Amino acid sequence: MNLPPKQMLQPSQAEIQSVQQLMQSGLLIQAEAKIQPMLVQYPKALGLYNLLGICQQRQGKYREAVESFQNMLVFNPRIPEIHFNVAALFTELGDAAQAIASYRKALQLKPDFTVAHFNLGILLQARNSLQEAAYHYREALKIEPVFFEALGNLGAVLQLQGLLDEAEQCYRNALALKPDARGYFNLGTTLHDQGEHEDALHAFQEAVRLDPQFADAWNNLGETLRDRGEMDEAIRCYQQALAAQADHGRANYNMGEFLCLADQLLDAIPYFERSTFADAPYRALQCFYKTRQFEIFKQRLDQMTQHETHTSVLLGALSTHYATNFQIDNAYNFCKEPMAYVEHTRIDELAEVDSLLLAALLNDIQHLAIAERKQGRLYYGMQSAGNLLQRSEASFQKLASLIRNKVLAYRQRFVGSDCALIANFPDDLEFASSWYLRMNQGGHLTSHIHEEGWISGCVYLKLPDKQNAHEGSFEYSTDGDDYPRLHDNFPSKIVDQQVGDLVLFPSSLFHRTIPFQSDQERVCVAFDIRPAM
Repeated sequence: MNLPPKQMLQPSQAEIQSVQQLMQSGLLIQAEAKIQPMLVQYPKALGLYNLLGICQQRQGKYREAVESFQNMLVFNPRIPEIHFNVAALFTELGDAAQAIASYRKALQLKPDFTVAHFNLGILLQARNSLQEAAYHYREALKIEPVFFEALGNLGAVLQLQGLLDEAEQCYRNALALKPDARGYFNLGTTLHDQGEHEDALHAFQEAVRLDPQFADAWNNLGETLRDRGEMDEAIRCYQQALAAQADHGRANYNMGEFLCLADQLLDAIPYFERSTFADAPYRALQCFYKTRQFEIFKQRLDQMTQHETHTSVLLGALSTHYATNFQIDNAYNFCKEPMAYVEHTRIDELAEVDSLLLAALLNDIQHLAIAERKQGRLYYGMQSAGNLLQRSEASFQKLASLIRNKVLAYRQRFVGSDCALIANFPDDLEFASSWYLRMNQGGHLTSHIHEEGWISGCVYLKLPDKQNAHEGSFEYSTDGDDYPRLHDNFPSKIVDQQVGDLVLFPSSLFHRTIPFQSDQERVCVAFDIRPAM
């Protein structure tokens, strides 16, 4: 009798069951030890490789499990579930590229593999491949329309792409399937981004009702209340966030910011030092400087200058002020001479007689349902909420396009400069923030910088008549915001603007609006553009 070749032999059902029993009993080490000699006897037994990979995976031996599954694929590369397993293991190992490749193979073999689409979307989203991630989430939803996790992730991707209406609908659809705290939080964030603060408020309130320990939701609820001018309630929410999570970065930052505005700078320092959000270490440094603790300030500034890239707007402002104050060289190269990087230009389409664009912008600003927010430095006026130049109305889209062209020309003008401001100039000219400012009689903005910007600007749409030369004008300087001055030798300049004018400047430069006494309204659109972080 002819026996089959060794490579054709397969284990008996009893042998397979003996391994499975060990695994079901949690005896994974013993199961793995039993499989190894069986693979010598049955070298092409795919089922054994599969059991071995599962044993190793459950023990956290991910590399060994990958090898076992890949050995299985040598004999049969057309098993989508095994490619899926390999992808999941590479994800655990932190090898996103290999995981993505394996998910793609699984989907080539099984295009309706719902979870593979979803998992691949997560990896692509983490790599900022947003369009492709959205495609795979949508594919998962075509196969399984009630896949609420895919709806939530698709909403997050659309929100990152600035497609806020579509993101909102995804979040609402997900909540219709499963009304959970995270879903309401996500909905609140996109409503807030659209300037719909009242609806955002309700969404965040529902999130904390469903999960009273949801620190992010408490913090965002506080930020929304702050923007409405309800500061006492905002502080209560920040405190709730910190009670749930003492090291919450943004809640600590927000508490520090509130204390700064309340001129309680020493109390603000511990909050900034506990925060890892945004420029918190630099905000602590600012507090040391404004309270004249110059030795601590100098020590920390030197450390930051030596060990960090020179890309902080706030450090740029602080170091320039400190260098001028003490008449020393400015060691921080964000923009050592910010006064030299101001450009006063003009958008011709707004300056035309009977400009249709100007009329459309003023009409939309006056009549659209755009939420407004309180701004502590703004007197006798109001600031819009949301990101104005990312709205879908034709007037704002056209203005955004014209501003981008001017910013490109600005970059070209300074292209030879060696400062970080120009060397790290944004490649993708999207608006990190943008808003309108409407001021009435007596209106003005106190001196400030834009800590979250890079290049800032303001375009003027409506200006009041002046009773003197500089009423309502734009003033800029290397000094402001009540920084301590040891002398008065800080330069400043005034721009007397006209309708259609655009002023571009480094976000680290102090600037303010000079009060005006006319009873006519002053309207402008301000914005920040910054590199992707």
